[in-house]
Amino acid sequence: MKSVLIIGMGRFGRHLAHKMLELGNDVMVVDENEEIIQQMASTYTDSFIGDCTNESVVRSLGVNNYDLCFVTIGDNFQSSLVITSLLKTFGAKYVVAKAKQDIQAELLKKIGADEIVYPEKEIAEKLAIRHNANNIFDYIELTDEFAIYEIPLPIEWIDKTVGIVDVRRKYKVNIIAVKNDNTVHVLPGADYVFKINDHLMVIGKSTDVFKIAAKQ
Repeated sequence: MKSVLIIGMGRFGRHLAHKMLELGNDVMVVDENEEIIQQMASTYTDSFIGDCTNESVVRSLGVNNYDLCFVTIGDNFQSSLVITSLLKTFGAKYVVAKAKQDIQAELLKKIGADEIVYPEKEIAEKLAIRHNANNIFDYIELTDEFAIYEIPLPIEWIDKTVGIVDVRRKYKVNIIAVKNDNTVHVLPGADYVFKINDHLMVIGKSTDVFKIAAKQ
């Protein structure tokens, strides 16, 4: 369990807080809007109403006691900058800040943010990848070149083994897992027999993965 401080209860902040709490973490939610915090108070025992661009407010939160501090302010980037700077000033261990543009990310990094997230950009890119090619169920970018994809099993591979298909040599991707209903086979061996309704979790370049996904 981690102690988590989340500042800014917009849509993204609320989703983040909900998931962090669901995962068993100790979550403190903060927003300057009293109505929002009152709505969330029954779910989060640790909540605070305050303007975190105010130095005294941030000091009172004891930010150095949290494992993670998230700045999820929506439309007021100046506030994000001020809050991120104050968090680092008062000893926050690890600050994750939300940005919409690269220039915002650069400024946040310069004042001490340890990690930058682009929720809108990441969702848009993921959506574009899924709909650019047929049969892409999920996608996780690793580098500019490589990503992990969830794709359906090509029909012609059914009842054949991993070794016979020779996926790595012929298709230039690596299978890291095979999913079938609620069963997951991690790193299937060469003798694994592909079954109907298998989903493949593969790592590779998009151009190579799309060729497999198109074989339906």
